[in-house]
Amino acid sequence: MSANLPVRTKLDSTIPFNVDPNRANQFQFTDAQDWFSHNIPHWRNLFSFITSPRPRILEIGSWEGRSAVFFSFHFIFVGADIVCIDHFDLFRTSAGRERFRKINHNLSLTGKPFRVLPQFSVPALMKLLEKEILKEESLGNAGDANVPEYEGVSGSEQVGFDWIYIDGSHEADDTFLDGELAWRLARKGAIFIFDDYHWDKEPEDSKHHPKKGIDTFLDLHRGEYVKLTEPEHYQVVLRKTSEMRIGFLVDKEGLSEDEGDAIKKVFGYGINVALVVDPAYAMSAAVVILSTVENTTGRITIYIVDCGLSEENKQRFLRLIDPLRANDVTMMFIALNAEGLGKELGPVWAKLDLAEVLPIERVLYLDADTLIRTSIEMLWQTDLQGQTIAAAPDVGHPMGHDQMGVKMPYFNAGVMLVDLAKMRSKSAELKQLGRSMKDSKFRDQDVLNTFYASQWKRLSLKWNAQGLGTYARYPSPERDMLRLLDPTIDTPDPAIVHFTGPVNPSVEEVLSLYVQPPTAKPWGYLGAPGHPFQAEWWAVVERTRWGYTRSQSANVATAEMDKAISDAIRDFRERVEDSQYTI
Repeated sequence: MSANLPVRTKLDSTIPFNVDPNRANQFQFTDAQDWFSHNIPHWRNLFSFITSPRPRILEIGSWEGRSAVFFSFHFIFVGADIVCIDHFDLFRTSAGRERFRKINHNLSLTGKPFRVLPQFSVPALMKLLEKEILKEESLGNAGDANVPEYEGVSGSEQVGFDWIYIDGSHEADDTFLDGELAWRLARKGAIFIFDDYHWDKEPEDSKHHPKKGIDTFLDLHRGEYVKLTEPEHYQVVLRKTSEMRIGFLVDKEGLSEDEGDAIKKVFGYGINVALVVDPAYAMSAAVVILSTVENTTGRITIYIVDCGLSEENKQRFLRLIDPLRANDVTMMFIALNAEGLGKELGPVWAKLDLAEVLPIERVLYLDADTLIRTSIEMLWQTDLQGQTIAAAPDVGHPMGHDQMGVKMPYFNAGVMLVDLAKMRSKSAELKQLGRSMKDSKFRDQDVLNTFYASQWKRLSLKWNAQGLGTYARYPSPERDMLRLLDPTIDTPDPAIVHFTGPVNPSVEEVLSLYVQPPTAKPWGYLGAPGHPFQAEWWAVVERTRWGYTRSQSANVATAEMDKAISDAIRDFRERVEDSQYTI
């Protein structure tokens, strides 16, 4: 997008024609130092982007105030203001003191509010940032009175600036730093201007030229702005498309953990999500990822433990992240541990290797057959109370199964909040137990329940709703007790749905009299009969643009059903033959 801004043109007047001539003649500018007026025709094209009724202007590098006077006449209304930053040689030279006198004189003639910060840009910007975060906290707390004043920094109640003009140091690193700090003060939709992109006093590839700093800034913040000028223009004009993020808090009395959102954003505390995915579960994993991102705001890092994914599938996963969330949501593909259980025994065991392959201390593990229906923020914030794992009871086997040898509370391992630091400290012992239990009925889940029998915290079943429309409604003494302990077993609005059961059940499972409708996953030949969220799952599949629809699923279903029938006939014949041999 371009505002058709030409390169340098002839000079134009800073003072509007409707200003009284006597007053206009009182402005004190050095004619030989007019480095601004040529911008006026270009900037007029940008006025329509400013929609705030009380726009706030920030200028870095003000000299005698030509551009600031222009802003004052065109933008500054009641309740708005302009902040000018310039070091004025820290008043140690007569020229610096004279420029400071002139800018105050000139801005006073406009009759509009202004502030001049006679400092180098970095300390001045840090002071403004501190002021703005205090203001933001004050406006967010109805009980607060006034925002405390800082020396030389007052201002309106609004947080952030609508127009920022950077025309300070010409050093590349200084220009980048000015841009980085000022960007944190820019509101969403703000006009953000770098001057001197093609300054002719130094080579453009020199560190003593602004261009290197500007280019670095543009690369770092790509995706957070729309560029309104072409490469040949003398100025770089951006319109910010991302939300304002100051990025730090002020150490003040009364700051507490209760200021949750601010704490998390500033400290960089995002949510870590992990999935273990092989090619067979790639499409269903896409549903987990997309439904997580669609329902959860804020910073998320998604770790995919790669169990043989193709490059095409990896690119499909990356495309699930909406460009508007690209700055909040990142994805990493993690290779299997060469000496881990996932490599040794198969992908289903890879979740026991999480502590060894993930470079983090805490993670929310999600099976690739889940559907996220609400924000996982509350789940992520769960206090583990010193335990290693938080998980929901297994609805099918609330007290374990016969092979476990002893009745005990038994959790489902499809949704787990894990303290990886604790798990890491016992990783060798966990792997050893895994090898010894590799033939257990529910494999990794049995191992985790055995190893962490007294080290897991119970989660509500709304975070792992299992067996919906099928075995969850079947009465049993254990499920009846579970229902008393956790009524959310019957919730019509779970936060996370877990499609337990096989993808393609056997004929024996389909015909079983004990569980009807049979338990199966939505994309198998049987679908998930009776499941209340099957249609919702398919709706997310369509939004993934995975290229797999229910009609395509029906074509695959025929082959899978024929295979199930063939397997059943083979098993029947083998049993008959074994019976005859025994006789």
